[in-house]
Order: sequence, then structure tokens, then C-alpha cells
Amino acid sequence: MRPDTPAENVDHAAEAARLERTAGLYPEDAEALLLRAAAHLELSGDRPAATRLYDRLLSSDTPSAPLDNPPLVRALKASNLWEYDHEAEARAIIDGVRMAAPRDPAPWVIVAEALESHDELEAAHETFTEGARLLVADAARPPQPTHPLLYGRHRVRRMLGLEHDEWDALADTLHSMPVSLDELHDPKRVWSLGSDDPADLEAEISRLRAELGAYRQALSRPFPVAMLHWPAGELAELTEAYPSLSAEYPSYDDHLASIEAALRELASSGTPNLGVVPGTVPSYEAFAASEGASPADPTLLPQYATTLAARGLAVTWPPQPGTACWCGSQQPYGECHGA
Repeated sequence: MRPDTPAENVDHAAEAARLERTAGLYPEDAEALLLRAAAHLELSGDRPAATRLYDRLLSSDTPSAPLDNPPLVRALKASNLWEYDHEAEARAIIDGVRMAAPRDPAPWVIVAEALESHDELEAAHETFTEGARLLVADAARPPQPTHPLLYGRHRVRRMLGLEHDEWDALADTLHSMPVSLDELHDPKRVWSLGSDDPADLEAEISRLRAELGAYRQALSRPFPVAMLHWPAGELAELTEAYPSLSAEYPSYDDHLASIEAALRELASSGTPNLGVVPGTVPSYEAFAASEGASPADPTLLPQYATTLAARGLAVTWPPQPGTACWCGSQQPYGECHGA
């Protein structure tokens, strides 16, 4: 699907089938591609087929080939199940996601919003709060991926009629749209739609436009400016197979240092949405073949990185506090390349 294709013109079933075929061609990208395919199936109304894709992913999660984000897949499956009357199974999965306490905010947001959409406001509030307590804590400026946790918690607390607390105040400061969170999340604002006063209707339209803008911003996934990272084994295989690329990568340590230095330079210049994307020799060779070029051509490397990032494979840089470094050392970023 082209990025500029209007949503109403998308054949979601056909797009899901295309993504499944692409996943067969690029097994290393299967998780991201199949999650997108499942989303299209949900939009097409074929929720059982979407569940089968989620089950397919979860059944492939093995020690030898683990999923990148199993809690996210489970959260999406639970949300989907509840939408076609599998409430008991959905609740059980949601409980499991909460007990697993994932370090990624997305599963927390998905299960909390599933509870919220089915009027389980107390449980949704507890879930948003658990996620915020784990991932936001006392951070004065929490990472952008955690903002939906605070916004969702603010929304549910307004519906419950609870007083503002410190996290609600933090959500207000993070919110950048022209209409305040209190207005967007006011449970009584929909009453103005029944008014005969054109001014009331105009004000409500303005609020809805602001809310739509916030949703679009939250849902947008522009691929980052991504630096290509070759794990040690892959880099050794790459330079052995294509010696001319040794000039690009004098040593593994130099390779890692150059990635971190480049990212810091981009960040200091104000470039947003930075990331690191891991490469593999087989996928690089397949990409070169698809471009009709030689893998030994160094000008192909940035194109390969951009293609991988566009598939959603980039890891956000800098990593969240306490998470592992992008280089694969398993050390916290702050003790590794972030030191």
C-alpha cells in the first residue's frame, strides 16, 4: 500500500495477503509484517483470521527463534478476541500481560484501552497506572513512547471523576496540541453535540479536529533515520565475502563507535526519530539482488538500512533508561555506549 493511499480506498484483505506473502520472502521480518497483516484483517472485519495470525506468531516463539515482542502480540490478540465475543479468553491474556510486566509501553496501552473500551474503567486505570509506575516512575521528561500511558491514564481518571495528581500534571505538560487534555478528555463535552447553538457545534468540531490530530500523531510510524549495525559475526561474514567493504568497516569496535558518534551528531543537530537497524548478510544479499546491484557496492549500504527501517525493524535510539544497549552486549545502554 502506498503511503498516500486514502484509507477508504484500501483493500484490507488484499493488503493482508500481500504482507503474508512478503513475510514468506523475508522470514527475518516476519513478526513485523504479520502484525501489520493482522491489523489489516481486523480492519477488514475478519477478526478470526487475525487471531490465527497472532497464534501463528506465538507458536513460532521458540528459544531458537524468539519473537522480538511476545507481550505485544498477546496484547493485540486479547484486544482482538474481545471484539468478537471471546471475553473470557481475552481477560485471561490481559491478566497474563500485566503479570509479565513488559518493559515496552505498547502492550500496557493496548490492554488498558481494551479494558477501557468495554467500560472496565477501574481495571483500565489500574493497568495504565501499573505501566506508568514501571516505565515512567519519577522521570521529569519520560521517553516519547511512554506518553500514551500518561494520556490514557489521564483520560480514564477524568471519566472516573478523580482529582488530578502529579502524573496528570505531567501529561498536561507533555501534551502539545492546542486543545488541553482536560477538554479532550471531558466526558460531558459530547453533550454539546445536542446543542442548537452554532458556536457550541463549532467549538466541538475544533476539539474533535485537535483530538484527531493527536491520534494521527500517536499512530504515525515514520521510519527513523537509521544507522546500519552489523553484529560481530555478520560483519566478519560480510567482509570475508566482500573484501572491498573492509574499507567501510576497519574493525568491529570502530564500527560500533562510528554508529554511536553519528547518532550523537545527528541528535545534536536536532534530527528527530533516530534509530539503529541490525543487518544480516543473507537479507543484504537478497536486497542487492532485488536492486540488480552487487553486494560489494558500498553505496548500497544506506539504501539497505533505509529499507530495513521502513519495515519497522529499527530500534529507537537512545534506548530507554535501564534497557539493553543497541549493540547487543546485553549491558544497560548507560553502562555501555551511553556511558
